[in-house]
Amino acid sequence: MNLAPEVSVENLSVEYPNGLLALDHVDLKIGPGLFGLLGPNGAGKTTLMRTLATLQKPSAGRATVAGHDVTREPVEVRRVLGYLPQDFQTYPQLKTWEVLDYYALLNEMTDRRERRRRVDALLEKVGLGEVRNRRAGQLSGGMLQRLGVAQALLNDPRLLILDEPTVGLDPAERIAFRNFLGELSRDRVIILSTHIVSDIGSSCNRLAVLDRGKVRFQGARQELVDKAAGKIWRLVVDDQQYQAVRERFAITSMAEGAAGMELKVLSAVPGGPGWQPAVPSLEDAYLSLLRGTGDVQQPQVALEV
Repeated sequence: MNLAPEVSVENLSVEYPNGLLALDHVDLKIGPGLFGLLGPNGAGKTTLMRTLATLQKPSAGRATVAGHDVTREPVEVRRVLGYLPQDFQTYPQLKTWEVLDYYALLNEMTDRRERRRRVDALLEKVGLGEVRNRRAGQLSGGMLQRLGVAQALLNDPRLLILDEPTVGLDPAERIAFRNFLGELSRDRVIILSTHIVSDIGSSCNRLAVLDRGKVRFQGARQELVDKAAGKIWRLVVDDQQYQAVRERFAITSMAEGAAGMELKVLSAVPGGPGWQPAVPSLEDAYLSLLRGTGDVQQPQVALEV
């Protein structure tokens, strides 16, 4: 395989006919490996993924994949691209291998023997070899996502774009899928777009945070965590105290403890006696970045395991 390409996004904006500015002067540089694109629902992640996949034209700016402009050279980009959309669906009546064989035909793999070899190899690669004769409609959520990745890998892409690939998976399937992506990322660029913080925290060393069409952060995972240092506090409260804290501060986590409700709270300074500084997690840092330290609004963030 050729070296993985660099993905470059420069001053990219996408405005829809209704006036919605889905992307607002986005700048990104993405190199080889697994890169996380994190943001709440409606942040513009899918618009960006569709633009990089040549399915959405930007209103301004440009994006390139391996030096090819996604608007002016879409055919060249598609030759190095694999794409798993958020709403991947397939033909439930077909057997697993038949689904992949059909997509291979769509990719102009006309040699039957070579196509079968490629299909068999990919089924083994994504862990579906043992269910190759099971109908697609009988696959579990995790297996269906693996089949989606297999179809995206048919042309041996140097860039793999995955839009919300773990939505609907149970915790065990999600963990297995993240491990699988880590193995795939060794020799290509993989962009993992998600609103689930733990998908990024356990698999991506580099990430960007997108919010309301703007890039709020880009860099190493630990750099984002470090930004929340001194802004996260741990305290134990009773029911009455909990209501008072909830009205004034953003709570990043809570759990029942022997002495009362154990909270982690986002604040620039301690809010009272008993507040102890806490080591921030990626979830804490993400909430701090999106909402600052004076906003009690609770953002729509998935903190799943």
